[in-house]
Amino acid sequence: MEIGVIMPPLPRRAAYIARMIEDMGFAAMLFPDSQNLAPDVWSELVLAAGATKTLKLGPGVSNSLTRDPAVTACAALTLQVESEGRAVLGMGRGDSSVQRIGKREDKVASFAAYLDAVQRYLRGDAVERDGFASQLEWLPHVKVPKVPLFVAATGRRVIEVAARCADAVCLAAGADPTHLGALIAHAREAARASGRNPDTLRLGAFVNCVIHPDVTVARDALRGTVATFARFSAFKGSDLARLPEPLRRAAQYLREHYDMREHTRSGVAHTAGIGDAFVDWFAIAGPGAVALPRFRALADLGLDFCYVVAGSGNISRELAATSLRGLAEEILPQFR
Repeated sequence: MEIGVIMPPLPRRAAYIARMIEDMGFAAMLFPDSQNLAPDVWSELVLAAGATKTLKLGPGVSNSLTRDPAVTACAALTLQVESEGRAVLGMGRGDSSVQRIGKREDKVASFAAYLDAVQRYLRGDAVERDGFASQLEWLPHVKVPKVPLFVAATGRRVIEVAARCADAVCLAAGADPTHLGALIAHAREAARASGRNPDTLRLGAFVNCVIHPDVTVARDALRGTVATFARFSAFKGSDLARLPEPLRRAAQYLREHYDMREHTRSGVAHTAGIGDAFVDWFAIAGPGAVALPRFRALADLGLDFCYVVAGSGNISRELAATSLRGLAEEILPQFR
């Protein structure tokens, strides 16, 4: 199981952060795509590519509303060329990036159509655009593998879209093995139902994790992004009755109380409803001895990769560094 990490794209720090993450031994690094909250993701990723040699790089994640599919495919192909084949393209229906421009997440049907168009562009195929055969005309002049596309998926319908349209599905549903195992089974069955060999679908998960010797400190550092990722299960149209009981209660609370003005932050009003028991169920918090068996349980599910969400948006730099060192020294060597 490859282990990557999501990092904030700090201004004038992209190259430094990328080198640090590569030197620590992580397989991949993602930058969030949220134009009102962070620098432009594709610019920062190209800077990171120039500073690294082995690290896989991509947005974690982009969305189907703020960019035309041709623009997204072109950006991903550019990163693939400049990184010499290390690009990944993460896509979702939109969260803070669309909320900050007054929109809501994309509908599932239009999201699926967007993914199909991006995949066609990345393969070099023509995409019918109002009677015009549109394609990336510069793609034949570069010799790089196709950029792999993964979909951040929480609900069953988006998992089905990912299983049909994407190269990989990355589950954004916590780290409980029983719950993830059920979603993995659904993804494989959806791939099979679409006529696809399920073995060709790569599987991953976003994992909220802070490594720290004091479990109380770790939990508090995670509570903000645990709320953010648990809220994905509470999006409009989600059937909360189908969720496991801990997630159902949290999703119901977050549907009523989540404040996007405090997005990803710990110690804010809406995190008061995210108790220690739920953090321990949904995330991985504590020393390496506690975290390692949790990661092994994820690998035993058959996950090909996971992306660690290493703390909340307002975590201190010192605490973030402690957690990253713990991951690099106590977790990564067990999975190489």
